[in-house]
Amino acid sequence: MTLDDLPPLREVIARHGLAASKALGQNFLLDGQLLDRIARVPGPLDGARVYEVGPGPGGLTRALLRAGASVTAVERDDRCLPALAELAEAAPGRLSVVPGDAMDMDEEAAVGRGAHIVANLPYNVGTALLVRWLTGTEWAPWWASLTLMFQKEVAERIVAAPDSDAYGRLAVLAQWRTSASLAFTVHRSAFVPPPKVMSAVVHIRPAAAPEGVTAARIGQLTAAAFGQRRKMLRQSLKSLPGALGALEQLGIDPARRAETVSVAEYVAIARAL
Repeated sequence: MTLDDLPPLREVIARHGLAASKALGQNFLLDGQLLDRIARVPGPLDGARVYEVGPGPGGLTRALLRAGASVTAVERDDRCLPALAELAEAAPGRLSVVPGDAMDMDEEAAVGRGAHIVANLPYNVGTALLVRWLTGTEWAPWWASLTLMFQKEVAERIVAAPDSDAYGRLAVLAQWRTSASLAFTVHRSAFVPPPKVMSAVVHIRPAAAPEGVTAARIGQLTAAAFGQRRKMLRQSLKSLPGALGALEQLGIDPARRAETVSVAEYVAIARAL
């Protein structure tokens, strides 16, 4: 059997009894054209290595394989493994399925440097995985790009600009040393079962890291600032040694609130600290 001979995903789901698990944050995407569109976001994948989290019955995996990628997929739901094994047989040597929890994966060891991460992330672990990928101490990171499906609200937080309701810690973590953009939105009706919210695909590429700043310091600073985002900086940052002096040194008004401070200003504060 080849990729072209595979039965429709709905048939695979029915044959293997793969009802989406709410506990695992599963919502299956079955539209082949939409899946192919997601697989095109990172650019040409022919011969590329891709890491996928939570492939489920393998809809996006099929699209990635059709695009010519070699895929390493980690799947926590044992019910999906037989369907993924069939898919591996249809693409000899190009799909490796790792049973287990993505939160416990040594991803670089499993996939290698330069791989693209492409995933319709389970809602219950998506943000935690993203923060891990963004906050690694080594930069450039092991991954070449991130193409990730999130709830639309989360996607908007990743790409948000200062002084907007969506702007917060996640935007700073995503933007201080990457280029993040919203590729397109996906209507809830595209999923089985339909979630209660709209979704969106975000594309992130590494950029040059500012000199003299560590991910740990950016994380510490943004946690303090946005932990009390409605308070003035003089209040939210007072527990961070040296922060108020850094504001004075940089000419940043301590009466401002966290959501008004640009990514570049957070980098400058972190550097001063």
